[in-house]
Amino acid sequence: MNQVIHSFNSESLTMSSREIAGLVESRHADVCRAVERLMAKSVIQGSAPTAYTHEQNGQQYHEYHLCKRDSYVVVAQLSPEFTARLVDRWQELEQQQATASLPDFSDPVAAARAWADELEQKRAAMKQLEAAKPAVEFVDRYVSADSGNKGFRQVCKLLNANEREFRQFLSDEKIMYRLGGEWMPYQSHVEAGRFVVKTGVAENEHAYNSAKFTPKGVNWVAGKWAIHNIREAA
Repeated sequence: MNQVIHSFNSESLTMSSREIAGLVESRHADVCRAVERLMAKSVIQGSAPTAYTHEQNGQQYHEYHLCKRDSYVVVAQLSPEFTARLVDRWQELEQQQATASLPDFSDPVAAARAWADELEQKRAAMKQLEAAKPAVEFVDRYVSADSGNKGFRQVCKLLNANEREFRQFLSDEKIMYRLGGEWMPYQSHVEAGRFVVKTGVAENEHAYNSAKFTPKGVNWVAGKWAIHNIREAA
């Protein structure tokens, strides 16, 4: 994968939409469409399209170069189960960047300082990876478990998430809200197929609403939760 852009002078690092497509095993055109859709909604900052020449047919196409945060958002939309792979790749790139920018090791003071900086970067990357693990590893448990709709506590268990923190996350992200003592999803998420809502009347004639995550919703919210944890760790 040679599409990664290194910019050591500005200390910035980006990843191309082509590399993201390879990491998440998606078509590059699908990744570009996701990037363009998210840029149009101002969800990601994105970038201007950059032309490149295809290695096989010699034709020119375009790609996007995304910052770390934008790449996580795109992968969460496309294939959240590959978030761990993306985290690993960013860790590798950041370590390469740190190594390439090391000073002359003939100066022992500069060498010691560079070693300490690199160690701190590695610790930060590991912290981010650990933060993402619960939401990424849920896939194995979810696939082997019942693939039906899941309630709030079941999803928390799958994600190894603290119920109070996960509830606050759902509220902050405008995914669910409290209605008459019940937590209900916003209509846009129901229409997107991420929740099913049932209404009924209990034996005491009390009307109730029950909301559950669909398999699609569990997969989607896992990606969002992984990004949230990575931001918190950073």
